[in-house]
Amino acid sequence: MSEGPRQRADAVAAEAEPVHAVGAVDAVDALRAQWERERPDLTGLDAMALVGRINRASSLLSKGMKPVFAEHGLEHAEFDVLATLRRAGTPHELTPSELVLASMVTSGAITNRLDRLERKGLIERHPDPCDRRAIRVRLTSPGLGLVDRAMVAHVANEERMLAGMAHEDQAVLSAALRQLLIALGDTRLG
Repeated sequence: MSEGPRQRADAVAAEAEPVHAVGAVDAVDALRAQWERERPDLTGLDAMALVGRINRASSLLSKGMKPVFAEHGLEHAEFDVLATLRRAGTPHELTPSELVLASMVTSGAITNRLDRLERKGLIERHPDPCDRRAIRVRLTSPGLGLVDRAMVAHVANEERMLAGMAHEDQAVLSAALRQLLIALGDTRLG
């Protein structure tokens, strides 16, 4: 029997040693040192370094998620739509407007994503029984099965990518990022 994504992630996590910050440097440290050398008068380099680390981490995490989505025949944005429908609960359907508000995708691209997912047989669109002008989007049975399989692999992959950080450090980072998001006004979907 082959090893599944969860088992692979657990094995990687067990082998990984947490990275401790004492004496460790990252690419942002090199950038900061260049600015300190070239512009010693600049203040706010701590903020620049923090934003740089958030951006670089986001980029690296996104890159690390692509292979898992590709294994399931999906792009990240398609996965977000399917996951949004899945977490909406039975009957796993929303209007396109509700999808935009509840998902991590923008309204400008939702129609294209829905078209692709419908061609793949993962969603279906049908008239809203309460408003014939409105359309509802629903996961199909194959779509539900796919998003459930992809979600297991996705979460295992995220655990694998974070395995180099101690769980306590992950909790501290998560709390600090929550505080930042609240300060930036990001308190609800939509």
